[in-house]
Amino acid sequence: MSFGQGGPQSQWDPWKPQSQQPWGGNVDDETPDWAALADRAETRNRRKRVLLIGGGAVATIAVGTAVAMAVMSANGDDTASGKPTNLPASGSLPSVGATSPSFAPTSAPPPLDPKEFISSKAKDTAPLSAELLFPGTQLTMGSTVYKKGPTADTTNCASAAQSTLPKVLTANSCTRLMRVTYTKDNVAVTVGVAVFDSEAQATKVKAQADKKAIIRSLSGKGVKPFCDGAVCRTTTNSYGRYAYFTIAGFTNGTDVTTKDTKVFTIGDDLAEFAFRQIGRRGEAQASAAAAAG
Repeated sequence: MSFGQGGPQSQWDPWKPQSQQPWGGNVDDETPDWAALADRAETRNRRKRVLLIGGGAVATIAVGTAVAMAVMSANGDDTASGKPTNLPASGSLPSVGATSPSFAPTSAPPPLDPKEFISSKAKDTAPLSAELLFPGTQLTMGSTVYKKGPTADTTNCASAAQSTLPKVLTANSCTRLMRVTYTKDNVAVTVGVAVFDSEAQATKVKAQADKKAIIRSLSGKGVKPFCDGAVCRTTTNSYGRYAYFTIAGFTNGTDVTTKDTKVFTIGDDLAEFAFRQIGRRGEAQASAAAAAG
């Protein structure tokens, strides 16, 4: 009986589980080529690694695509944009639509109105006199210096007025009338300030006073009588609860005409000064009230 005959020879492959190693015959002739087998095994391993790497890349791309689609779906916009619409949770950049923080208002309350303090007797409580309204011995307006003369202060307002003014002052309950006279060369002007309980009363006096409603000029203390019978220039105005008047003319008794600009100037200067002094009175009281809280 011969072994090794009777059909095709069995090929043994150590990498195939079903192959069989021959036990008979010439062992040397059938020794496997180990180098070739190792090369084939390495080739198969490389192919497996390539397949694994390729499959991983495909999976990564698929996951990235899914995330991108989810982001676009969340944004509700399938169109591309040149600006990023999402930032990582740890991003430090502020949102474009972020609003500035708001704070409670800390501004100071509005200042007190000085005019309120000179518009009613209830608030206008500071000391008052002709010397306080018109202090000093002279007045400088611009480059012009006026010398201060006599002063007068009375609660009988009608006695310090003439023509139609006494009636107007009495009808509106004038409580006090202060006068002061200033001079410059041969021109004199008397300023009169009448006091009322309310701004409404002073405003009525201004409206009701006609061209004949004038105060009496005040002479003395070196000032000669003026405007007793001569034509003089007069003004009437009011501010707050005060009405103020001027009467200006020549100390030599000459009538005033429209060409006598220096008479108009002294009258206007003293009327403006009276207005300023009344306003300063309100400012001082408003400032004191604000400081007191």
